[in-house]
Amino acid sequence: MQRCNFNMDPISISDLLVATGGHAADGLDRDINFNQVVIDSRQVTPGSVFWALPGTLCDGHDFVRDACQRGAAFCVVNSDRNDWGGPVVKVAHTGAALSRFAQWYREQLEPLVIGVTGSVGKTTTREMIHAALSADHCGIRSIANYNNEIGLPLSLFQLEKSHDYGVLEMGACHSGDIRDLCAIAQPEVGVITGIVPVHLEKFGSLEQIIQTKAELLQALPSDGFAVVNGDCPHAQSVAAYANCPVIFVGESQENEYRATNVRASQHQLSFHVGDHEYHIPVSGRHHLPAALCAVAVATEVGMAAEQIAKGLLRFATAAGRCQIKQIGPWTIIDDSYNANPTSMRAACQLMQAWKTGNKKIAVVGDMLELGDEAGRYHHDLGIQIAQSDIDCLLAYGDNAYNVIAGAFEAGMDAHQMAECPMFESLLMNLDCWLEAGDVLLVKGSRTMRMERVVEWATRQTEEINNLDALSVPA
Repeated sequence: MQRCNFNMDPISISDLLVATGGHAADGLDRDINFNQVVIDSRQVTPGSVFWALPGTLCDGHDFVRDACQRGAAFCVVNSDRNDWGGPVVKVAHTGAALSRFAQWYREQLEPLVIGVTGSVGKTTTREMIHAALSADHCGIRSIANYNNEIGLPLSLFQLEKSHDYGVLEMGACHSGDIRDLCAIAQPEVGVITGIVPVHLEKFGSLEQIIQTKAELLQALPSDGFAVVNGDCPHAQSVAAYANCPVIFVGESQENEYRATNVRASQHQLSFHVGDHEYHIPVSGRHHLPAALCAVAVATEVGMAAEQIAKGLLRFATAAGRCQIKQIGPWTIIDDSYNANPTSMRAACQLMQAWKTGNKKIAVVGDMLELGDEAGRYHHDLGIQIAQSDIDCLLAYGDNAYNVIAGAFEAGMDAHQMAECPMFESLLMNLDCWLEAGDVLLVKGSRTMRMERVVEWATRQTEEINNLDALSVPA
């Protein structure tokens, strides 16, 4: 379990009651201050507030007693529940109250809030903007994948009056989700990373995705600004929703922030914007839109190019997002966190450009939420893999057959690929194929839990090391 601490400027119970319309239990001291909100009772520290949220797998109300025993100052609970055995504030619905309280907290603060959304690259863009800004300013960004109606408020609670900025990632599953998040965060700057056909099962159409992502631009004040990936085919469509200046970034000539002299090696991306050169320690040209968004945001808020360059040079890739790992005798490109057709294409391009004298193996899981087009997208993925100088292919999931069929039709040797409907069969095949020096790409949608392949490789290395240690003469 990752332990996340979300500290905020001290708040009194009285302020919380005003913000949420809640009612304090008898005997609860309204002058008590708190500076942390948690939704996991295991993360309670003395003086923090436990917010009991109902969920699909468990109900936070079942852990109120545990939170109190761990030293919570008080707990926020639904008013229709009783018998808590501890200090509580009762609200009509804890989920809605969390949003109202976060919105109230945001209104007490002056830091610049930057919202980041898009179909691909949200987390990488968020992290690059933070890396650039942190070279000159003090601020925060969303933690991990905290980008929904629960995660965004918790991320927002990290902000303090002393901060200069907050970079908040905004995800969406349905129309209106971004609008609701913007009502809480009240961003002055909006960044659209790009729009591609993902989550089609939920949105129904590409046009609906465009409209939903554009909710961020509609929420910006007239004196704010938006940064949009101008190389995205839908850039103009989404920008039309803005009521403030829109800045386009990309490689094409019409972009205000245009990348030139782009060079992508296995461990570094370099490019120019105007007369200024930037270097970022990442693998793959597909990181360029995120980098340009960071350069644009930092420049527009007044930072010098030299400072921006220093910040970007310190950028570190987030877990499971194109991380290059040397695990034992293998090079593993851990891109296991998520996948869609666009990010899969970028991963194939990275593998094609990767220089090695050994095998290149792609281990891919299903791309989910593609609706009726899922079969075609996976078939196309197989074709891309076959055309990307990849030696071996392991496809895992319900759509593994379509991936294998596409690769076979594109000329890949049938003996160098395997359809793996079960995860165990994937590991068995990988164990047979993997040799010292091989380069391994691991990628798939979040639900496929492809990080298990990386964990398996780590265990294999540990076992090899243990055997080597046992074989050393005493």
